[in-house]
Amino acid sequence: MQALRHNRILPGFQINWCRRLLTQSCTGSGQLELTNEVKHRIETHWKEHTNNAHFDTKQAANKYYVLSMFPYPSGNLHMGHVRVYTISDAVARFQRMCGKNVFQPIGWDSFGLPAENAANQRGVAPADWTQQNIAQMKQQLERLGCSFDWAHELSTSSPQYYRWTQSLFLMLHKHGLAYQNEALVNWDPVDKTVLADEQVDANGCSWRSGAKVEKKLLKQWFIRTTAFAKQLLDGLDDPRLRDWRDIINLQRHWIGECNGYAFTLPTSASNLLRVWTANPEHLKDPHAFLVLRSKHFLAQLPDADQLSVENPFAQTILPVLFHDESEFPAHCDVYLAAPSFRAEDRELWDRLGRAVGISGKDEAHINPGNWEQLRKEVLQAASRLNVGGYRVSSKLQDWLISRQRYWGTPIPIVHCPKCGAVPVPEQQLPVTLPPRDADKDALRCECPKCGEPQAQRETDTMDTFVDSSWYYLRYLDAHNANAIFDAALVQNFMPVDLYIGGKEHAVLHLYYARFMNHFLHSCGLSPTTEPFSRLLVQGMVMGRSFRVKGSGRYVREPEVEIVNAKKNQALLKATQEPVVMSWEKMSKSKLNGVEPDDMFNEYGTDTTRLIILADVAPTSHRNWSSATFPGILNWQKRLWLTVEEFRAAREAPSTDLVDTGSEAFLAEDAKLFDARNFYVKGATFNYRHAHQLSVAISKMQGLTNSLRRTPKHIQRQGKQFERALAAQLIMLAPMAPHFASELWSKFVAVPGRLNAGSAELQWTQDVLAQRWPDVDAAYQLDLSIKVNGYENCVIKVARNQLDQVSHSDAMDIAFNTHSVTSYLIDKKIRTTNFVLYPGIEAILNIYVDKLEKTQKPVSSSSDAGKLHAE
Repeated sequence: MQALRHNRILPGFQINWCRRLLTQSCTGSGQLELTNEVKHRIETHWKEHTNNAHFDTKQAANKYYVLSMFPYPSGNLHMGHVRVYTISDAVARFQRMCGKNVFQPIGWDSFGLPAENAANQRGVAPADWTQQNIAQMKQQLERLGCSFDWAHELSTSSPQYYRWTQSLFLMLHKHGLAYQNEALVNWDPVDKTVLADEQVDANGCSWRSGAKVEKKLLKQWFIRTTAFAKQLLDGLDDPRLRDWRDIINLQRHWIGECNGYAFTLPTSASNLLRVWTANPEHLKDPHAFLVLRSKHFLAQLPDADQLSVENPFAQTILPVLFHDESEFPAHCDVYLAAPSFRAEDRELWDRLGRAVGISGKDEAHINPGNWEQLRKEVLQAASRLNVGGYRVSSKLQDWLISRQRYWGTPIPIVHCPKCGAVPVPEQQLPVTLPPRDADKDALRCECPKCGEPQAQRETDTMDTFVDSSWYYLRYLDAHNANAIFDAALVQNFMPVDLYIGGKEHAVLHLYYARFMNHFLHSCGLSPTTEPFSRLLVQGMVMGRSFRVKGSGRYVREPEVEIVNAKKNQALLKATQEPVVMSWEKMSKSKLNGVEPDDMFNEYGTDTTRLIILADVAPTSHRNWSSATFPGILNWQKRLWLTVEEFRAAREAPSTDLVDTGSEAFLAEDAKLFDARNFYVKGATFNYRHAHQLSVAISKMQGLTNSLRRTPKHIQRQGKQFERALAAQLIMLAPMAPHFASELWSKFVAVPGRLNAGSAELQWTQDVLAQRWPDVDAAYQLDLSIKVNGYENCVIKVARNQLDQVSHSDAMDIAFNTHSVTSYLIDKKIRTTNFVLYPGIEAILNIYVDKLEKTQKPVSSSSDAGKLHAE
């Protein structure tokens, strides 16, 4: 056992090796038909051996952190869950088989309005409802066969988790990044809570209750995300961000161009007013004033005509006027006018009936020569006074986190009649939720600062986006009772290597998570500013819906007669009314959902996993149709038959003498050598680099076809057939771990191993403990040379040589290739780019411009090198 541990193939994969070595096929030999009953038997047999994973926190050098967005525990998995967690698990298992120390945690985003409403409707406590749903969904996830590290499981509604969410709030508060202010908010009169702008539809109705949203003035808690706006914008250029694609643009659009500065200045009405300006030096103007739109909520105050704002930069009071014809910055309803700087503002003041005299002294102080110095003074003072001064777009607002709901993280603030808003001391955390039916007396407490007995706890809870803005860090140290997490652990294992989730979270959740990680990085608690290196944004699973044309009523498929599927024509069976068919996101209300348990029960878990991964890329929408099932079902049967026929070929008594050294035999064996390397190369690229798992399946299906075409005597005596079949089963394992384990157990039980002396296969271990198959050193790989994106030529290079090729080596090869030099004869090289995928391929991109007639053309490799150097 000690030797096995020392030489283990799979760092971080905790296995009872003795039990694994003794595990045998559950179907035996001679089982020729792969029925659904057989599949269920296989999954029951292999479940305990395939779904255990353990992350080794001491192996930082070889880490791979794959994270899927954690689910809200609604009670049942839907097919969208099946897709995202199958993608995540396939990648995690692949990386383990490549020798990585993989961390794949799971948990529950378990606070929020839906759980509270559902619990209220059923007359149960939200905590009980949530725990019941978690238990049910966990059982389904385990049935899905995902190798999650359950030892790091967390739930955001657990006091052990939200105690640290509260601690994070206090950190933000200490740094001046959490504050309270009055704001005009979207109020849902049915759910009686604040809604973000994104939760209000185009008709002004609540996204969940459907009620017409009202505008209400409330005192709310905010997190000053705008303090990091410029960092968050610049962070999108971080070269470590890979495969973010259009998400980069979505984030850029949300943040906006940081071409100005925002200040929060106190008003005479005892609240804070956001003032955005592209010219902070204007706050030095002693005659500056503010213009607010007449619809601004401050205009509704009884003494609005006496409103003023403190200007700490000029030691003056800014008068406030309400008017709609000023040059308001985009998305702003406040305009800072500076008559000493701008003639237009002087005219504006005169036009509004408040003439201002500009003295010679003021003009001498404020002149174009010292504007830059005045700007520096304003920004330095703003930082010192904690009133803003951050570079930000005119549209980006701070994060409003207050929610007037029970089922959420309590905001750790005590309101004292003497001291005001006082943070709860760290040692008194967590501030737990009171009983659901508690009265106001239950919220009475002593002020932590002065001991006043009539202080009150904050009744608002936090937006659930706060809970999910840092969970990826807590996963690493999920049960630490003494700190938010071990900073050394986070230092070693962040950032997340691959983050998988839906596009619906591509703006807000990613923005808030990025903000929180930037903040924690500034505190020395996270090693990188950006939390997620690579993104895989999976498409939705779509179901075919049927809607009666006249009424728009949704009906179930059995109620419909499909007339022409290609033209989406159908009739309602009962009335012959026309029915509109379309592909829509699966939903109970649209009657187009598919229950994962139904798929598991009928086809088995592994078949469901393969179906959800097949046909379309993970990033594309998946139209769920049983018409696509036969491809996977038939492939599984062909794999099953291939292993059975291999066993039969080996076990059958051979009466024919086969010359394994003959030209014909070696030619057949060589075909399998090429097939194995070609399909291993393709599948590996799509597992590791492109994450096009559907293409990886098609590559594996290609290898199956090659194996099926192989003559019996090659199956019996061909080393390359044995290697290719082994590679086939190993590559299948991340996607269908139970099925691959059964096939492997049959494979290693076949007598007469031809590669027994090779270190390539671990014959005494199961398929998930195998090393991922590698392309052979002598196999010829492609060095593709492209000019302006178009392929010029492909040069074959042995794998062991291609892995050593550098950018300059590729340039030398290119400029000793006639097709390249002849094409570039009248071109000038602008730039070049070289990408090497070890063991797979290399690509040299050459970008050129056509030479003008007076310029000297490329005539030799030395000239090309000179141009390249330029």
